[in-house]
Amino acid sequence: MNSRIYALGLVAALAAGCASQKAPATADVAVSRAAVDSATSAGGAELAPAEMTAAREKMLRANQALAAKDYPLARDLASQAQADAKLAQSKAGSAKASAAADALQDNIRVLREELDRANTTIVK
Repeated sequence: MNSRIYALGLVAALAAGCASQKAPATADVAVSRAAVDSATSAGGAELAPAEMTAAREKMLRANQALAAKDYPLARDLASQAQADAKLAQSKAGSAKASAAADALQDNIRVLREELDRANTTIVK
């Protein structure tokens, strides 16, 4: 009788452990999916294609691990995908900021040239 109770308790503990791993893994995959979507919206696919490819591949593998009920692997891959997506988003933001700074420098150069021409015309 005691061995049956012990066995039932062990089965319940294992089931609870599996369930407790599933919820965080599912949440981690969902958070990582949102990070990949956000990086895509920020231009990551165009401005950081290698990082976005890595993030998408890891998301695919995380979803496969989740379907196979390999929750620790799903969590690890989701975390890696999220890191890759954040890197892609950062690189995209940096590239956009750099392009904006270059455009601003060009505008300043044009304004200086116009001022120099205007000053040269007035002096003559």
